[in-house]
Amino acid sequence: MSPHHVETDCFRRQSDEFIRWLAQKPGVRINPKIKVTDLRSQGSGRGVVALSNISNGEELFAIPRNVVLSVNNSRFKNLISQSLEDLGPWLSLVVVMIYEYLLSEDSAWSAYFQVLPTSFDTLMFWSKSELSELQASAIVNRIGKQDAEDSVLELVAPIVRSNPTLFPPLERLSSYEGTDGNNALLDLAHRMGSLIMAYAFDIEDDTHDSSDEDGYVTDDEQLPKGMVPLADLLNADADRNNARLFQEEKFLVMRSINDIKAGEELLNDYGQIPRADLLRRYGYITANYAKYDVVELPLGIICEAAGLDDAKLKDQAPLQFLEDLGILDDGYSVSKPSSNQSLAEYFPVELLSLINTLTLTREQLLEYRSKNSPPDPVLRPPQAHLLLQAVQRRWLQYATSIEQDIGILGSLLHTESMQVLERSLHRKRMAIYVRIGEKEILRQLSTTLTNFISISGANSSTKRNAQSDDDERPSKVRSRTE
Repeated sequence: MSPHHVETDCFRRQSDEFIRWLAQKPGVRINPKIKVTDLRSQGSGRGVVALSNISNGEELFAIPRNVVLSVNNSRFKNLISQSLEDLGPWLSLVVVMIYEYLLSEDSAWSAYFQVLPTSFDTLMFWSKSELSELQASAIVNRIGKQDAEDSVLELVAPIVRSNPTLFPPLERLSSYEGTDGNNALLDLAHRMGSLIMAYAFDIEDDTHDSSDEDGYVTDDEQLPKGMVPLADLLNADADRNNARLFQEEKFLVMRSINDIKAGEELLNDYGQIPRADLLRRYGYITANYAKYDVVELPLGIICEAAGLDDAKLKDQAPLQFLEDLGILDDGYSVSKPSSNQSLAEYFPVELLSLINTLTLTREQLLEYRSKNSPPDPVLRPPQAHLLLQAVQRRWLQYATSIEQDIGILGSLLHTESMQVLERSLHRKRMAIYVRIGEKEILRQLSTTLTNFISISGANSSTKRNAQSDDDERPSKVRSRTE
């Protein structure tokens, strides 16, 4: 048997064992119309498909809350003297998942771990050279790898090291001490953290009421996290989303939200997130999420365009004013312009407030300070000109043009058609799509702002000429009878 067939059989066997394990859990309900299947040929790993037609609103599966891999459901919390609450939702689940993973077959979730990925394309795992392909994208500054590692070493490592019997060292390690121990622990933490980021749901309880009336799992950073077996095997699609997870008192229930035909894949949705965030959180991109792309205009770029000295930037009077009002940010995300929007609607209100504040005279700024209120978030030619300068400066931070990127993509696609694209090239391709999306927004903004300024200038000139004509026109001669 070829290595490919051996790998495929192993993949299928793990899926079957997982479903058997899950189906044996008391209270679990799995609709016989669905099946976990191998979608690697489509680049999707495992997925769930419909075996026969499914109606809108039909229950696809129901997972009891006690089957969720969470801090509350693991026995780990009862085996240590330390409290996990101080770690917060993320790190507490990271610790628990490391513990359960190291238990191997003795873990209540051992079959579940077998179907979870062991390698990732999320940005946390990219090399510096791979990340450089994202060029000026602000997403690079949101990866937070160093902060994550600092938190693990400060908060997680002491728990692991003080409980050596609960955290047996990996092969070739005597403990989690020293450089090798630190690196091994960080690798484990990154793996579990990536699983949580990509697959975990927010598990609401009596103290965390759902903000969504239908009980749909929201994305609240403060809510407890949990890994929901089977729910996380659904792939996602922004346009073809046909399933959604709902929370009930004792169950987490996946239901269809559209009619699903036999053979179709069950697809969840991650919400309206740009491809850059899709790549950061989930390690892949798809054209269906391109409509949610954004580009960030950093505060520094805007202030540079306004002629503010970069030294002690936030000590500048206009910025201090906005800081005091609580509406100053380090950067502002601008989404893809839409034809049914006015120009002002392209930009966040906070950005327009900043632009208008930066174009105030000293006397005007003092007046708004006395009112303790920012200027109205309107867009006039002076503000549009400042925005245009910021957009153009932002454009220059990217190393290639859109046309060059398209050419590079073409060569990569040609390579892929001839052989399997290796991981580094696959990552490069995804990075190029992300940076193209951001540059397209900048190009659209530049064109639209330029046109707005030009039209406004022409209208202003017309008004001045009309006024001049009125001034030069002879006055009406009064009649003798007036």
